[in-house]
Amino acid sequence: MEEKTDVQYAEHVDEAQHGVASPVSAHHGKLTEADIRHGDAALAVIGDERVELTDEDNKRIRRKTDLYLLPILIWMYLLQITDKSTLGYSAIFGLQTDTHLTGSQYSLIASISPIAQLAWQPFSSIVILKVPPRICVPIFILGWGISQAAMAACHDYSSLMATRFFLGLFEAGCLPMFSVITSNWYRRSEQPMRVAAWYSMNGIGTVVTAALSYGLGHIKSDALLPWQIIFLFFGLLTVITSPLIWWRLENNIATARFLNDEDKAKAIERLRANQTGTGTSEFKLRHVIEVLLEPKTYIFIAMTVLLNLGAQVAQTFGPLILAGFGFDKYTTSLLNIPFGVLQFLTILAGSYAAFKWKYKSAILAGFMLPVIAGIAILYAVPRTHADQGPLMFGYYLFSFLFAGNPLIVAWVVGNTAGSTKKSVMMAAYQAASSTGNIVGPLLFTSDQAPAYLPGLRAVLSVFCVLVLVVGLQVANLVILNKLQQKKRVRNGKRAVLTDHSMQNRYTGVDEENEEASGPRLGEAAFLDKTDRENDEFLYIY
Repeated sequence: MEEKTDVQYAEHVDEAQHGVASPVSAHHGKLTEADIRHGDAALAVIGDERVELTDEDNKRIRRKTDLYLLPILIWMYLLQITDKSTLGYSAIFGLQTDTHLTGSQYSLIASISPIAQLAWQPFSSIVILKVPPRICVPIFILGWGISQAAMAACHDYSSLMATRFFLGLFEAGCLPMFSVITSNWYRRSEQPMRVAAWYSMNGIGTVVTAALSYGLGHIKSDALLPWQIIFLFFGLLTVITSPLIWWRLENNIATARFLNDEDKAKAIERLRANQTGTGTSEFKLRHVIEVLLEPKTYIFIAMTVLLNLGAQVAQTFGPLILAGFGFDKYTTSLLNIPFGVLQFLTILAGSYAAFKWKYKSAILAGFMLPVIAGIAILYAVPRTHADQGPLMFGYYLFSFLFAGNPLIVAWVVGNTAGSTKKSVMMAAYQAASSTGNIVGPLLFTSDQAPAYLPGLRAVLSVFCVLVLVVGLQVANLVILNKLQQKKRVRNGKRAVLTDHSMQNRYTGVDEENEEASGPRLGEAAFLDKTDRENDEFLYIY
């Protein structure tokens, strides 16, 4: 393939997105100008070509992508989790007393951040689609870093509410953006472990925040209180990260600086079996309508709301629940470190199981069973010194819930095709997550301390319902695959196709064409079609 500079590739991608036939695809007879105008940026690189790609090439490009892209996503998500978690640790270092919080005010401060995220979601899908990641992500990071640092200057309820609102607003687009980036760079079989790589920072973030809060809380200062030092440290660390992310982050495969021309084409080809494309900036209203009309959307939303009811409780009230077992504030910080380690391990274990055995639904439901058991223990065991062991065991079982979100994220992006549809779907996911984060803390009020039994009883019922909703989604996806089979038969294709995107070893879709007498498979992979529009799309369970 002829060598081209990154600037030339950027011009080709821009031409593809604005409807001008680029030099790269001009000599390919099958692609029309309309295909290029409405399709994927990948068409500007490979056109109609089927690029020769071996499994060794596939592994080499995946390794390059892992080494370059994953550390960036991991560091950004770690910062987001530490900035979220500081509120809980600041509470045990006197935040509520020093800022004169009463009643449910602390719960409302915890909830205002996800309220801001929820308010932002109508705009989030447009920003994800239209603004390149290298531009919008550093702006998001700078905004939430400033908001976090500004919390050190807060002295009352209203100022804390304002800074937490902006913290949530700037954080709102990050998880959807990370999810779309992951789906645009990796095969569907690879996505669970890559989502887990950055989402597992929930656990590492808990460890880091607990350890640093313990150390920062011991700093003696005449000018700053311990919780102010905590906010200022984490906020300034985030601020200085923003320009580094702008320097390192890539927008897409077609303009990636760490891949040469040949590897760019191969990196695109290896994603053909996904049938979900590599991204385009064109907004398509029909994609939005499809999201709104599908039962699949609302079942995923229900799943996400239910799971995040519990996740936010652990982040915001976890240290307070631990303190209720009879530990002082310093011991409470240290005891949350094993909880963070367990979060990290369960996220990796759940995602590895999904990578190994493919069935995300069964694994998701299975990881919720220890959570149900842990909440039941916390609810049933009395708060006495003699029962600290069982209470700690129950609290640590609660950590299994953090395996759920990366599984849901991978399940959602793996079952969604079309750039606009994907961005809207991930905005809906974030809105659902924010809704759970808003409601979760409101189940726990200060008058329930130290046992928080009413809140625990409500959360227990939530996780029981979640397992049932997972089963409902499986039934729905089975029906959708049956409908896809009928559609393929009507279009002259085989009813049953092999899902090459879920195989751990690379094989291309062309192998199936050798036995098929109908239309060539894989032609629609980069035409920015939705999963419902592309009859070759296979839903995964």
